[in-house]
Amino acid sequence: MPSEKVVLIIGANSTLGLNIAYRQIESQDPEDSLTFILTSRSIERAKEAGDAIKTFNDQREATREVKTVPLVLDLTDMKNVLNASITLNKTYKEINYVYVNAALGVCSGINWFRAIQEVITNPVQAVTDPHYKIQKVGLMSKDDMGLVFEANIFGPYYLIRKILQVLSAGKAVIVWISSIRSDPSYLPFNDLELIESSTPYEGSKRMIDVMHLATYKSLKAKGIYQYVVQPGIFVSQSFNVHLNIITYYLMMIMFYLARRWGSYWHTIDPYKAANSPVYVTTFRDRDFERQDIKYGSATYNDGVEHIKPEELNSIGKGQVLEFLSSKEKEWDIRLNVQETKN
Repeated sequence: MPSEKVVLIIGANSTLGLNIAYRQIESQDPEDSLTFILTSRSIERAKEAGDAIKTFNDQREATREVKTVPLVLDLTDMKNVLNASITLNKTYKEINYVYVNAALGVCSGINWFRAIQEVITNPVQAVTDPHYKIQKVGLMSKDDMGLVFEANIFGPYYLIRKILQVLSAGKAVIVWISSIRSDPSYLPFNDLELIESSTPYEGSKRMIDVMHLATYKSLKAKGIYQYVVQPGIFVSQSFNVHLNIITYYLMMIMFYLARRWGSYWHTIDPYKAANSPVYVTTFRDRDFERQDIKYGSATYNDGVEHIKPEELNSIGKGQVLEFLSSKEKEWDIRLNVQETKN
């Protein structure tokens, strides 16, 4: 029976966000219509994402009914996050899918000496888990929180907590985008806002992993299924900031060589990177599939895509949940949020 499915994509105007939408269009039941709620910090960029999604749908042989709705969302502004949740609760009776594609990483440059050293000594590792990117340390948001922590973790976490009623009504699937670079060593438990960390991006992705392990069971009790995935290593807009045309193409060559030499995580193509996020929304029997693992977008050395699951390390999940819960209570008070039955 045809139905309307509502899809909330947080970070919709990125290369990955757009390709998630494309694959959602392709994977959804052909008779369903899709309404994409596309968030961005500017209304213009959200509308641009909507135009790209409509163009993709129009160019398909079998088009479907697709609507796009722009929504301004600044994850580093808790008042804006709350206002977005109020808009969603008032506008929609149910939301069926949520993709949390928040990926703020603030790099100040590249240590080229170390980059050359890593490429020479271990070329595959150099383009899989590099240690030559220089990230800015001590960045704070206007809410006086760690900037990367608020953007990648707490902002979307708080938003989801405030729309649980419409997510439960829609039997929603929540998909958090993590990373292959989310080793437990990246998350300092004495600095959970990642203010002093030299690797705040990776720390935020590690926190996604343990936050998921700490929350998916309670969400399931509400009829909401949550998964954590990672897109592999792909070409995104952020790569262009510190690269010129020569270093960009050298990077691309290294990516393809790494894949040929056996690295299954070099998806390279953003469309292939979007495989795992959409894959977990297609499970027919959700109670049969595991939620306590990370689903990864992967490719064989010839570029053929597949899904590669990984076990998740649960160290610190209780501490992370306690910290996030205390932050939620703090901001409920600061924003004068009335208690709900979420």
